Amino acid sequence: MKIVAVEPIGVHPDRLREMQSRLALLGHDLICYSDRQEGNDSLVERMKDADIVIISNIVLRAEVLSQCSCLKMISVAFTGLDHIDLSYCRQHHIHVSNASGYATVAVCELTIGLILDVYRRITFLDAQIRKQGTRNHFLGRQLSGKTVGIVGTGAIGTQVALSLKQLGCNIVAWSKSENKKITSNHIPYFSLDRLLALSDIVSLHLPLTEDTFHLINRQKLSLLKRDAILINTARGNIVDMNALSESLVNGTLAGAGIDVFEKEPPLPENHPLLQAPNCILVPHIGYATEEAFEARAEIVFDNIFHWLEEKV
Repeated sequence: MKIVAVEPIGVHPDRLREMQSRLALLGHDLICYSDRQEGNDSLVERMKDADIVIISNIVLRAEVLSQCSCLKMISVAFTGLDHIDLSYCRQHHIHVSNASGYATVAVCELTIGLILDVYRRITFLDAQIRKQGTRNHFLGRQLSGKTVGIVGTGAIGTQVALSLKQLGCNIVAWSKSENKKITSNHIPYFSLDRLLALSDIVSLHLPLTEDTFHLINRQKLSLLKRDAILINTARGNIVDMNALSESLVNGTLAGAGIDVFEKEPPLPENHPLLQAPNCILVPHIGYATEEAFEARAEIVFDNIFHWLEEKV
């Protein structure tokens, strides 16, 4: 079979050559592209003869997939699958696998980093000191003792909850289904509205679905305390960005740490969060660590080998 990695996924060259040799012994070709092209024409050109495609978070819609008649399997080097037209894949019997779990620790650590940055104004004060400034009487806030609302208790949300509990936080949770790791650690589940009203910090860890699109809207933001902060390392469209910007500008929300947006950066110059006060913005880096990429590559190729074994 022809296996095509349509973009780089951070695999070390030695590891890549090892995979190519292993697949070649089984009679399969692995072709890897060294750049990222997101245009439909480029994607079709790379994928049109492929039996298996490796891709991370490039959007794959029906207009591309319909021109890839050989395609039988997509190994997604990403946790979420909302960028893949799963309906088309189901209809055309294209197997789709994800790399679930590879970035759990990485996203957890960034979440905590964003909280600390917003609370202690690390990025802002770094800029001040480089301009010969001082702290100018600034007082930060401590994380220990704060109530953190975890919205979504899958693997990442649970990791964040348990890590923050170890740091002295009081944790409350909301999710569509309860996680035994959460309840066994005596973390209570509340309604979303009650969680928002109680929390000093709200951290989002949900997939993007029709139900979660703009889940955190103007009405939900109005439930938060004026000194609360919002952290989003999940999916950009879970939050109404215009409403979030208004809350920050009006001072009805104290701060935010955002790693995800409606579309992948670069952001448009008029994006509402670019001028919002006490808002830390990073370009979707939650999953991007050396260790996570190594784990991701293992999962991506394991998924391919398992699928090939089932076809023998």
